[in-house]
Amino acid sequence: MVLRCPRNRSLVWGALCVVVVYWVYNYPVYRLPSDSEVVREVLRQGRTWQRNRTGIHLLRKLLEECCQPKEMFAITKENSPMGKVLWYDGELYHSHTVNNVTYPLFVQKPPLSSLLKKCAVVGNGGVLKSSGCGGEIDQSDFIMRCNLPPLSKEYTDDVGTKTHLVSANPSIIEKRFQNLLWSRRSFVESMKAYGSSYIYMPAFSMKPGTDPSLRVSYALSDSGSNQTLLFANPDFLRSVDRFWKARGIHAKRLSTGLFLVSLALGLCEEVTAYGFWPFSVGLDEGFISHHYYDNVLPFSGFHAMPEEFLRLWQLHKGGVLRMRVSRCPSEAG
Repeated sequence: MVLRCPRNRSLVWGALCVVVVYWVYNYPVYRLPSDSEVVREVLRQGRTWQRNRTGIHLLRKLLEECCQPKEMFAITKENSPMGKVLWYDGELYHSHTVNNVTYPLFVQKPPLSSLLKKCAVVGNGGVLKSSGCGGEIDQSDFIMRCNLPPLSKEYTDDVGTKTHLVSANPSIIEKRFQNLLWSRRSFVESMKAYGSSYIYMPAFSMKPGTDPSLRVSYALSDSGSNQTLLFANPDFLRSVDRFWKARGIHAKRLSTGLFLVSLALGLCEEVTAYGFWPFSVGLDEGFISHHYYDNVLPFSGFHAMPEEFLRLWQLHKGGVLRMRVSRCPSEAG
């Protein structure tokens, strides 16, 4: 004999419906435009762009309310005293309690407390290749770069030479410099390309990245470097992540580029983004490499670069920030 339980079945289906509705509400099904559709949209926008001072002020206010970029973008002795628990923003249930080892490595107070004028955030997209944007980038008052990019002579016409802040993900220290476990000389030499800049590291985002980040601090200090290491505040990164995900970005983690653009929008009067083009074709429908220096693709499913670009392009169209996605005017160099 087969026993039927219609009531229990109804309860199961009802619960399933609730789960589906929750999922669709929080992770709606949508279709990203194709590369060619993005190209057509950008070409339709044209080169005309006008700064929207009201929009800039409003977005800066929103970022200040949610994330406090001036005070919180870096860990300092003021915002992270001895004994404070820093919860990793990239991992659940992991934390670090500020102690005698880490506290002395923090800067005393926020290093960028006053409003900056003209900022450039330089991504590493292949769209920078043959862009001739180096001169325009170097004219900016404050220049941010992503993930220790190469600045050798073959690239400087397109990406510039100056750096005021450069991010360094611990994964790069692992892959390129063997976590600084064997030799520090090549790392110290490579860092000279960025001058007397801030080195911005998410040491407390993922637990495996903490020790390599601390070794970076020791290597720079022992070598007498004039660079300043800043540890990204996980509270700031978490707040920025929530800010953009509430505005439609679906990703396990935001890209470093979007974190830096968010920082610039909170700290600067004028922001121009370069090298943010995560598509395989350019405006002339020619092939675009993933980076300006190689075509190594990222792991799929971790970042949502096309989504990020579309959100930033909306801000571009609204005059809140400017995006360079083609050659820069020759007179800028």
